[in-house]
Amino acid sequence: MKKILIILTGGTIAMKASPSLGVVPTSDFAQFLKSFPQLERVADVEVMDYSNIPSPYMTPDLMFDLAKTIDLKIVDYDGVVITHGTDTLEETAFLCDLVLTTRKPVVFTAAMRSGSDLGLDGPRNIIGAVRVASFIDSRDKGVLVVMNDEIHTARDVVKSDSGKVGAFMSLGYGPLGSVDPDRIVYHRNALYRECVWTDRIETNIDLIKATAGFDGRYIRCSIEHRAKAIVIEAFGRGNLPDYLVPDIKAALDAGILVFISTRTYTGRVLPEYGYEGGGKALEDLGAILTSDMKGCKVRLKLMALFGKYGDADTVRRFFLQNRD
Repeated sequence: MKKILIILTGGTIAMKASPSLGVVPTSDFAQFLKSFPQLERVADVEVMDYSNIPSPYMTPDLMFDLAKTIDLKIVDYDGVVITHGTDTLEETAFLCDLVLTTRKPVVFTAAMRSGSDLGLDGPRNIIGAVRVASFIDSRDKGVLVVMNDEIHTARDVVKSDSGKVGAFMSLGYGPLGSVDPDRIVYHRNALYRECVWTDRIETNIDLIKATAGFDGRYIRCSIEHRAKAIVIEAFGRGNLPDYLVPDIKAALDAGILVFISTRTYTGRVLPEYGYEGGGKALEDLGAILTSDMKGCKVRLKLMALFGKYGDADTVRRFFLQNRD
């Protein structure tokens, strides 16, 4: 029987409803897992009470510290499962995917319903995650996310709905595999995975989302605060209005890298449109198109890259060589 460590970080999975306060964190989740009889039939499980915070409280620094803890602890286990709040799970899982050095299974899971809700999904998700972490074929697949009997890669998974049990999806790609009653089934391999092994991260990276008529004040704010890079979730294939071009040029002239992703749910940014502000014109100006990676994950990747390499030119070259 495999030896699995469950690291608790908080989130809805560790919460219950209070009549006066609403759904809030509780302190008895660790004890519940230690006495959860179904787990005994799946693996030899130990529980580590790492933190107990709502996931909106999670920061890149906390995510990075969690990754370092996983790398340290997993030496003594066959795999690690992390319970996490759903709101920032995709970001924590992806940063861990970038910086972890282990080849052993690392699996994130969560719950969309608290421990007080009818039909709570947390216990089933935990069992599924432990089963995946115990499965030999889960090695060398990077960080995985198990929700609603589906297995996703940290790179592709997104929280697509604010409340439904099936909220986690890999839009455009589909899940990596399934947690079936009799066995774990992998349907495909993950084609894209990067490792950025670093001892630190650089958090001064900004993310701006394009909306109709938005102006350049956010770009100017990033310049003022000397951001290392700006990620802009642009329209469609990577297009922006022409009046933003002077602000983007000012950022580039100040030595700030500018990355263009798309605010659409699926698809890649491409140097297709040549009008001023179009994706091709922005690339010709010096902006970097980010293929299909979502803006929040581009931001985390840049945090790891700047933490490792420090200088913008090396980060630019690394990103261009590994963006597809």
